[in-house]
Amino acid sequence: MISFDQLYFAADMQKPGVPVAVAGGADPTVLEAVLAATERGWIRPVVIGDETAIRRVAERHFEDWKVSPIIDTQEPAARAVEEVKNGRAKMIMKGQIATPTLMKAVLHPHLGLRTGRVICQIVLMEIAPDKRRFLLADTGICIQPTLEQKIDILKNSVEVARALETALPRVALIAATETVAESMPETVEAAEITRCHQAAALGPCLVHGPLSFDLAYSPGAGDKKQVHNPVVGTADILIFPNLLAANLTVKAIMYTANCRFGGILCGAACPVVFMSRADSTKTRLNSLALALKWLAHRNVENLPKE
Repeated sequence: MISFDQLYFAADMQKPGVPVAVAGGADPTVLEAVLAATERGWIRPVVIGDETAIRRVAERHFEDWKVSPIIDTQEPAARAVEEVKNGRAKMIMKGQIATPTLMKAVLHPHLGLRTGRVICQIVLMEIAPDKRRFLLADTGICIQPTLEQKIDILKNSVEVARALETALPRVALIAATETVAESMPETVEAAEITRCHQAAALGPCLVHGPLSFDLAYSPGAGDKKQVHNPVVGTADILIFPNLLAANLTVKAIMYTANCRFGGILCGAACPVVFMSRADSTKTRLNSLALALKWLAHRNVENLPKE
């Protein structure tokens, strides 16, 4: 799986200038990321929100703000979705706006960006000391996904992994234990998804579960527990049983490990650069670089086959 350095290099070389609707721009880290990505040729942004507040932040933190136009509105999420629906933007970037507000606009049954796929957050995590990179899902949207939704989240994650140049992603279905137990329904569902994969229903990937986090991450844990299969210790994708487990895990890693990370929403009609309002400029740029790679992959995949 390619690194953030490689994602940045690709975006710098291609300079795709993708039109991006930035929902909620009255924040210095949002504007700084938008400025940096624009100067590098990655995006052509329109910043959406309260124009007075956006200009106040821009004037306070930047000497000369002339990067992008501003759309003045009290409903930046709905307007960002409208920009995509009307073809004026190819991506949305979540700025200083609450997740429920953005998702209400994205999931609107008539005006939103539904595609029939489960919409989920996928985070690319890079642990520097261990030279490990992997995806985690769903870390931000589905509170208690059903079996069918977990399978769709898995498929979304595999597609992102393939965009990151991992031809045969190894998928770990995370639980508290590797033992199937009726008292822990997530282990039963993990085993069922593994059976679905064995029946060739999930496409080009390797799937195993249930697996505890240590077994998915560390080869040494597999040796000690005497658990051996192609996913143990080498997982490219970690699929979690619910939002609680996923969100706690990803934020614990973010705030305690020597790592880099970025996140996007998949399953909608366009990529959405999607991380916490508390995240840094660097994390927003990481997420943009990831989204650009995903968008480029989608565009290639959708080309007519000769």
